[in-house]
Amino acid sequence: MEPTFHKMTPDGYKDIEQEIVDLKQKRPSLIKRLAAAAALGDRSENAEYSSSKRDLGQLNGRLHYLEKQLKYANVVKPADNDILDIGKYVTIEFMDDHEQETYQLVGEHEANLDQNKVSFTSPIGKALNNHKENDIVTVTAPNGSYQVKIIKLNK
Repeated sequence: MEPTFHKMTPDGYKDIEQEIVDLKQKRPSLIKRLAAAAALGDRSENAEYSSSKRDLGQLNGRLHYLEKQLKYANVVKPADNDILDIGKYVTIEFMDDHEQETYQLVGEHEANLDQNKVSFTSPIGKALNNHKENDIVTVTAPNGSYQVKIIKLNK
């Protein structure tokens, strides 16, 4: 079975690398905390030991997950053209209320609406992907459909 590679931006790749560095720096203190809790004796009723073991397990799990993300990453740089694709910024106008928003189209694992990053696989990302300025597209979302106009593209 062929592995599946996930598209992501160069910035998304760097963010994962930085999170791995941060977690690896945190790991030794968690190991020390676990060893100190284990030295207290009876582990069956040792809340500190259970908590330390859980925290270390979560950190190791997160590290494993992030390392797999990098291993199967397909880093995509935005093409130098006027078509919306992963990594580019887009300003859109919602046709129903004429509100405007600017988003960056990113890989699935980078999506973060608080930072105005939308996945190219999300309903709005799918609708906008491969379109140009002044195109009006229909977004089919779980709560219904709506139209947006692409106002501006930036790299």
